[in-house]
Amino acid sequence: MNALDRAIIDPPQVPEVGERSPMAGLERRTVGFVDVFAQSVGATAPVAAAATMPALIAVRSGHSLLVCVVLAWALVAGVGHAVGQFTRRMAAPGSLYTFVTKGLGPSAGYVTALGQVVGYAFVAMFGLVGAALSVQTFLGSAGVAASSPMVTAVGVVVLGLVCFVVLRRGIRISVRVTLVVETVSVAALLVLLVTVLSRVGADALTAPFRTGLPGPGGLVAGTAVAITAFVGFETAASLGCEAARPFLTVPRTMRWTLIVVGLTYLLSAYAQEAAGVSFGLHVADNDIALNVLSDGAGVPLLGRMLDLGLAASFLACAIASSTALARVVFSLGREGVLPRAVGLTDPLRSTPLGALAVVVPATVALPLVLLAVGFSPWRAMSVLIVVSAVGYIVAYGLVTIAAPVFLRRIGELTRSVVWACGVVAVALAGVLMVYVAVVAGTEPLALALLGVVVVAGALGYLHVRVRRREEFARMGLFDEPTTDDLLGGQ
Repeated sequence: MNALDRAIIDPPQVPEVGERSPMAGLERRTVGFVDVFAQSVGATAPVAAAATMPALIAVRSGHSLLVCVVLAWALVAGVGHAVGQFTRRMAAPGSLYTFVTKGLGPSAGYVTALGQVVGYAFVAMFGLVGAALSVQTFLGSAGVAASSPMVTAVGVVVLGLVCFVVLRRGIRISVRVTLVVETVSVAALLVLLVTVLSRVGADALTAPFRTGLPGPGGLVAGTAVAITAFVGFETAASLGCEAARPFLTVPRTMRWTLIVVGLTYLLSAYAQEAAGVSFGLHVADNDIALNVLSDGAGVPLLGRMLDLGLAASFLACAIASSTALARVVFSLGREGVLPRAVGLTDPLRSTPLGALAVVVPATVALPLVLLAVGFSPWRAMSVLIVVSAVGYIVAYGLVTIAAPVFLRRIGELTRSVVWACGVVAVALAGVLMVYVAVVAGTEPLALALLGVVVVAGALGYLHVRVRRREEFARMGLFDEPTTDDLLGGQ
């Protein structure tokens, strides 16, 4: 009889292993690599970002799209390296804020959680408005008059209900819907981009490489906006509890997500700049959308079909971002930092029902307010993505600082991690300061919303420190092995 047989017959006792994980109620170890990959790709919404981000970047940086995208790609890859130090060692639905808490303590973890909530929530809102606008664009191209703000508002509500239903049904349903949508949309986008590049002149093909660099302010502001095209790649970590083999699956997912979306963004930015030169358009005018590219390339039908693909990609972004947001809120509820009710799960479908009941209505409400006070859909999207960018950059910066501290605490710190995380943290701090200064001059409403978030966050922090000190001190819970996972646990 070998050692394994003896262990099965008479399992050894493993102390300090409980019968229930702190994150019990969610599905455990059931979601494979493809599904986790779909979550991360869906959160980044490559088709939606590829269609809208070049214009948002160009407004702030001029023609230096490629430079800003490459710089943002490098910075986010550094963030991914820092996050990977944690995802190879723990599975946490709270993802970034849990990791930062383990490195820098609960106060920094609270700030990170606030940044995540802002980032995920405002990107979800961005996705809902973008999906509604894309449907309107498709209907308009088909001869149906549907351009009023009221139609957009109705679309946001309907799509919000779709998000809730999909998320309520379970994680595997939501990620597979996301996977199908993004696969078809990305394939159609690549066909369009290749078609466009095949029909522009040789001079236009080299034009994107002949543009000069903008000033430091424009370069940093453009890079900050470009970072928002990558945000969400780390949402794979929020499925650490549900993922099969999470310590392998989650880091691999983040790495491949960055490769896929980075190449997609570079190709899209290059194609839009080249096509702009060839067709006499300017990216920063917000007119160089997919249907304009398709018209210029002589394939208008493909552009009209991509309007539907774009709508689906925006919706997939809203679903994936809401998935991550719900798990952050769920985790905070389980810890007692937020009301316990948001930490409840559906016993039949193993979904964070309490969090979803708060998250989805909130992501629908603010877009409706912006539309009601007279903002156009595109203007509302610009404001929402700006606020989201600040939340993400704060969270990303803190996790790059926390990683070396955490590794030093467990005796696994290396010099390469110190240098990589240090450079990225300093760069993100500089990006954040310049970006906020730019926002102050160009997006007063976004700055006002950020002010409201800061004040509300500070009041919440004081409340938790005074009234929920024990819960605050135990922040950073993650999914732990149980007796069902081990032989001899007790």
